[in-house]
Amino acid sequence: MRAMRLHAPGQPLVLETLPRPRPGAGEVQLRVLACGVCRTDLHVVDGELTEPRLPLVPGHEIVGEVTALGEGVSGLAIGQRVGVPWLGWTCGECAPCRRGEENLCERAEFTGYTRDGGYAEYCVADARYCFPVHGDDAQACAPLLCAGLIGYRTWRLAGGEANQRLGIYGFGAAAHILAQLAVARGQRVFAFTRPGDAEAQAFARRLGAEWAGGSDEVPPEPLDAALLFAPVGDLVPTALAQVRPGGVVVSGGIHMSDIPSFPYRLLWEERSVKSVANLTRRDGEEFLALAPGVPIRTETRAYPLAQANQALDDLRVGRLSGAAVLIP
Repeated sequence: MRAMRLHAPGQPLVLETLPRPRPGAGEVQLRVLACGVCRTDLHVVDGELTEPRLPLVPGHEIVGEVTALGEGVSGLAIGQRVGVPWLGWTCGECAPCRRGEENLCERAEFTGYTRDGGYAEYCVADARYCFPVHGDDAQACAPLLCAGLIGYRTWRLAGGEANQRLGIYGFGAAAHILAQLAVARGQRVFAFTRPGDAEAQAFARRLGAEWAGGSDEVPPEPLDAALLFAPVGDLVPTALAQVRPGGVVVSGGIHMSDIPSFPYRLLWEERSVKSVANLTRRDGEEFLALAPGVPIRTETRAYPLAQANQALDDLRVGRLSGAAVLIP
């Protein structure tokens, strides 16, 4: 099979021919139909996430067709279409797992980071972390597997539908999915982009944001919650300054530049700051079941597998509206 592999951080991915992976006990083999290109992939390739298993096939927004079942797998069938997310395996035994916090598993493995991912024609995945995909368009569904799931968890940790005025900082793949959910739930969305990015601001308004401006601008009203998807630590105090007393700022990214010091008055009045770590199966089951009913429409740009480096570069420099998707 063909796959794009990372041999060293900061180096381009290399197109290689590899043996087709065989599923072990509890795993399934998938023919990859589409794999989204996520900002987390960029953090892995650029060396900002420092412990990848090398050489590595990146990619964790996988939509695939089950082509083989490992020993002991039940509940999945040959030919079934499933999605595979970032969280690829958990032990089920450590204290976080026993508390129902599998996203914090002490021995967790991650698709496209410590397990080979979906920048390939075939991959294997833990059957427990394969979710049924509702929809025939694999390209459109792929971004739901991380941008959608992490966006959903970020929204849920911020209070979900309880917030009427929702600020979203960084209007990329996750934000363009989440905005549709928030608007469908009757929330008012305020979108913050890179200063001067008129194209992204127009994109946000088209998806239902009632206000869109630069991250250096002040929204017309205080926010109930602010969700951060841009990996920029300076945005934490910026967002705190825009949320009401008792409001919350939630960072949805796995990596962020350092947060600068800021005056206590920004945190005072019971404002809070949270981070999101990974996802749970509950997130996957809930979000993938509700997405068709919204309905959530992803905006994607397709690339052939061999152009993965171009897709990553387009994401790196901000040439994308919506999400990039590799089609093997």
